[in-house]
Amino acid sequence: MTASPGGPWRGGSAPSVGVVICTRGDRSEWLREAVQGVLAQDYAGACEVVVVADGVDVRVVEDQVAGLPVRVLPNRLSPGLPGARNTGIAACGSDLVAFCDDDDVWLPGKLTAQVAAMDAGAWFASCGIEVEYGGRVVPRQAGTETVTAADLVRSRMVMVHSSTFLFRRGVIWVDESAPGGQNEDWDLALRAAKSRPIACADRPLVRVRWGGSHYASRWSDRIAGLEWMLARHPELTGDSRGAARIYGQLAFAHAALRRRRAAARWAARTWAARPAEPRALLALAVAAGLLPASAVLSLLHQRGRGI
Repeated sequence: MTASPGGPWRGGSAPSVGVVICTRGDRSEWLREAVQGVLAQDYAGACEVVVVADGVDVRVVEDQVAGLPVRVLPNRLSPGLPGARNTGIAACGSDLVAFCDDDDVWLPGKLTAQVAAMDAGAWFASCGIEVEYGGRVVPRQAGTETVTAADLVRSRMVMVHSSTFLFRRGVIWVDESAPGGQNEDWDLALRAAKSRPIACADRPLVRVRWGGSHYASRWSDRIAGLEWMLARHPELTGDSRGAARIYGQLAFAHAALRRRRAAARWAARTWAARPAEPRALLALAVAAGLLPASAVLSLLHQRGRGI
């Protein structure tokens, strides 16, 4: 899809922003914090918040955000996060759309910094994050002001996180075919970057909480999501480092499911692509019963990293 230019904006005024927050209704305290983080932004343009209730009664979510100036809508598209996000995008009448997960928090200055980063002509923006897990907070930054498709092929770049996404409304939509909602955000960012590099306000402007993730240990869905990405984006296998990372993740997921032969096959493919990739060893250790997958994830998360 052809992208619209990022700016300048109409009459030089700040673009309006519609913020989409999807929820299952099971993290009410964090949901309120997510909404409050958006409402606390010192941003010159108009900003509206749309909360999409996915698989939960709208009235439950309305009670959770009572007293806050938000719209609460049911997910009117396919069940799950991709459909809920597209429901929110469709409900916005703003120039730009942003996402925030219901367990994350925008930090002061997030929107202003990102809109400024888009002034050079970008239509999609991200920013740095800080990862909160187990009482620790670890900053993760991109080290660049632009993120290219090649960057996202070589590395998933965790700081290009869905809660940082800000983009022109109507230019791009979430792919609802993502299995179990896995990797829909990586796919969205990669498709955007193929059109034009992503602008990055490269300082921590979103706090991402990993402890409450719905996705971290859904191993079958993670396998399906990675295979989906490989099928949709064949270039992912063209970079040896990026391919080894994905193969290592597949090895680890199979190991976590006690599928030793599959884990060994993917570990072998990992080493063939990049002998130094550590995920292969971790996968084999989990497959052999030397380490539990949950312990490996916890240790990595404490350092602001994932498998």
